[in-house]
Amino acid sequence: MLRGFESTIIGAVVGTTDSFELLASMCVCFLVALPYGEASECLGRGILWGPVEMLSFSKISFAGLIPLLWLPLLLPAMASESSPLLAYRLLGEEGVAFPANGAGGPGGTSARRLSTFLGVVVPTVLSMFSVVVFMRIGFVVGHAGLLQALAMLLVAYFILALTVLSVCAIATNGAVRGGGAYFMISRTLGPEVGGSIGLMFYLANICGCAICVLGLVEAVLDVFGADATGPNGLRVLPQGYGWSLLYGSLLLGLVGGVCTLGAGLYARASFLTFLLVSFSLASVLVSFVAVGPRDIPLTPLPGPNGSSLPPRFGHFTGFNSSTLKANLAGGYARDYTTGAMMTFVSVFAVLFNGCTGIMAGANMSGELKDPSRAIPLGTIVAVAYTFFVYALLFFLSSFTCDRTLLREDYGFFRAISLWPPLVLVGIYATSLSASMSSLIGASRILHALAQDDLFGVMLAPAKVVTRGGNPWGAVLYSWGLVQLVLLAGKLNTLAAVVTVFYLVAYAAVDLSCLSLEWASAPNFRPTFNLFSWHTCLLGVASCLLMMFLISPGAAGGSLLLMGLLSALLTARGGPSSWGYVSQALLFHQVRKYLLRLDVRKEHVKFWRPQLLLLVGNPRGSLPLLRLANQLKKGGLYVLGHVTLGDLDSLPSDPVQPQYGAWLSLVDRAQVKAFVDLTLSPSVRQGAQHLLRISGLGGMKPNTLVMGFYDDAPPQDHFLTDPAFLEPADGTREGAPPALSTLFSPPRSPGSPRALSPQDYVATMADALKMNKNVVLARACGALPPERLSRGSGGTQPHHMDVWPLNLLRPRGGPGYVDVCGLFLLQMATILGMVPAWHSARLRIFLCLGPQEAPGAAEERLRALLSQLRIRAEVQEVVWGEGAGTREPEEEGYFENSRWGDAEAEALACSANALVRAQQRRSRVGGPNGLEGGAGEEGPATALTFLYLPRPPADPARYLRYLTLLEILSHDLGPTLLIHGVTPVTCTDL
Repeated sequence: MLRGFESTIIGAVVGTTDSFELLASMCVCFLVALPYGEASECLGRGILWGPVEMLSFSKISFAGLIPLLWLPLLLPAMASESSPLLAYRLLGEEGVAFPANGAGGPGGTSARRLSTFLGVVVPTVLSMFSVVVFMRIGFVVGHAGLLQALAMLLVAYFILALTVLSVCAIATNGAVRGGGAYFMISRTLGPEVGGSIGLMFYLANICGCAICVLGLVEAVLDVFGADATGPNGLRVLPQGYGWSLLYGSLLLGLVGGVCTLGAGLYARASFLTFLLVSFSLASVLVSFVAVGPRDIPLTPLPGPNGSSLPPRFGHFTGFNSSTLKANLAGGYARDYTTGAMMTFVSVFAVLFNGCTGIMAGANMSGELKDPSRAIPLGTIVAVAYTFFVYALLFFLSSFTCDRTLLREDYGFFRAISLWPPLVLVGIYATSLSASMSSLIGASRILHALAQDDLFGVMLAPAKVVTRGGNPWGAVLYSWGLVQLVLLAGKLNTLAAVVTVFYLVAYAAVDLSCLSLEWASAPNFRPTFNLFSWHTCLLGVASCLLMMFLISPGAAGGSLLLMGLLSALLTARGGPSSWGYVSQALLFHQVRKYLLRLDVRKEHVKFWRPQLLLLVGNPRGSLPLLRLANQLKKGGLYVLGHVTLGDLDSLPSDPVQPQYGAWLSLVDRAQVKAFVDLTLSPSVRQGAQHLLRISGLGGMKPNTLVMGFYDDAPPQDHFLTDPAFLEPADGTREGAPPALSTLFSPPRSPGSPRALSPQDYVATMADALKMNKNVVLARACGALPPERLSRGSGGTQPHHMDVWPLNLLRPRGGPGYVDVCGLFLLQMATILGMVPAWHSARLRIFLCLGPQEAPGAAEERLRALLSQLRIRAEVQEVVWGEGAGTREPEEEGYFENSRWGDAEAEALACSANALVRAQQRRSRVGGPNGLEGGAGEEGPATALTFLYLPRPPADPARYLRYLTLLEILSHDLGPTLLIHGVTPVTCTDL
């Protein structure tokens, strides 16, 4: 009978031309639908000859390796490799669509000719039927009972159905190309997460293939091995570790040869496997009805002193209500193959491992006539069909077999079958199919990873393909890894890890769909809409729960491995043209919370500096960029630049192409800043635009920062800053153009400026009119480099000197520290909170008049600092020390014409001399020095904060005002001149 069946199959393959064409067509339709790694889930999840924790292959018998005999006969009919088996040609190059019939794609693509049944239903059913359907029905029903077994089945399929909904949604939202789950995850969650899970998915397929091969070897030896037991043992093959490794290597060589020669041969072999599995299942179902009651001998139990106990029998009763009643409740006992006590969790783990493989249809989207309709319908039909078959086998087993038979002979299908060899053929067919699909699936995943170049030269061999597109390099690469895994021998302990890795991939698919749904991107509109964020979230949670139920250790290790791989890929950098759902999620959340950020609820207790830094040329402003970044204290930081021009006279906007260079500048300088660029006829008007429109909602600049307007020649910091140094050849491999080519060199001394002195002061006045604080930064290039770093700033002591009074109107008294003075104190305190400035000491200078008694003002200032929680040293200085200039008595001297230019400049010189005198005194020590005695060197002043007077109301006085600022801050080193207009300090809780 076996010989006749074999002859029938061979005749269908090598017979008439019409018969061959029919078979070839069916082969392609059935087999090309098997996914990258999902078909391997049939056995690759641990092959599930036993529970996940204690899998064993020792109880499987073998009637003959019939499928292996047919494979050589199929070689002449191998289809051409016009495209990779699992490549999808809906898109060629990124963003270039090809016609639905495949024309126009690179290298030629296969036509869309697969229907819903052939392209989705059949491959998904084949993937979800593993050896569990032959070898573990009795295990599940015998230990759990019918009611608990059905409950387990419902829960398992509920979890799978949640992932099915996510797969269908993602697959119907765009073109899915090679890589299967890896492609969907990486193009949604980004290369870091996608690459890490893709590599884990690949390793799961590699281990799954090795497990399937070794399972097949043990099955062969159970019948043909020298130590085979039972009446059907032939005992012709030697056994041992070396022999098992040899047999496994030979089988792996056969599997590898099929996969290396191409998808066409693999398709035909797998189609025959599908036929064998179908015939085998049909024979089992018929046998339940056609076979009468019988006693089935069980494996003898060992007695004391090596003796054997009397023979035992299980009973096949036929349909019997008493048998059904006895099998309804659970009856957990020890597994007769391992001796381990079974529980609900262990039995459920075995069942769940065997009924996965749900991504087979979604991976065929590029070959389907109507993927948006076929994937949802076909996958759901396949899941429902396999659920029905499993449930039917549960019912039939409970009606006809007593518990002893179910629990102590997991292969009882052979004993009750009308033709037992056909059951064995089905078992070995699923094993062989799983090993082939694992290997070819792993090769396609590896090829997709290599094409994306996420792991560099390590995967370079996997990029090699034939002219037809068959990635034989990836197949050989994967074959070598499987061979290495085979050297480990017994691989049952890897089964749980393989299963957990698959569940990680499923959870990631659910997470991808959840992210797309939560992001609410307009372009996420899948044609399959029977899902919601609730199903996606429940799918993620259920997959994670199953991971820890199956193996807590493997689950924790897999998450740790995923995190490490993601960190590695993040550090290495990956493609940025895929689109990141994280950006869409961030946009969605930021928009939502910006709407809730109500400017009417602002309070001084939670004030932050929100800076707008006007930058002309960043090549000369790098130190200021970094200093402003330190001053922001978690607030908004915007780099503003004005391009001179009139849009009416230009063919296009010259600002838009500049954004890329400025964003690269932000990345390279490592500052947390936004970029706002504008086009305006003058810098002053552009600054007004930026002050009004920069920011969004409650996040708008409240402080304008500008460099000081002086005649100092600009420096090109791109030439000296380590972050901006380019290689000798001026290029970096794979990097964008150097920033030095995107920004023009600093202006040469004496060349015309884009901003006049009058407009510079007018810009300050405009900002104050808009109720913005103003900061002018001078000589920031002289700042100690360690103070601008992102680290701790070293141990070198420095001072930050604060002069919280108007040195051009230095009147003392109880109210001398006004709003502007408090703003200076706040900004200096904020800078001291930055790690790079932690070691700098804050000094506040209290300026006294010649007739004012020392002590009282200092006490008032110390009390104020105590209320403001500002730790600083207070030093009193007498106005006019070292300078013979009298103190002015009138306020608002800029508005008072009785003060001439000479007196004002003399006052500014006196103030400058006073500040420099205190700086020198701190460096050389002395009575008022902070370090040691006279003559000892003390800390230098790293930064000086000065009170910036308000510009005069008369524009004609702008030049004199700027001249006085130049005199006041001359030769003081790095200096910030600050004018604050808003209260920023609070003494309340």
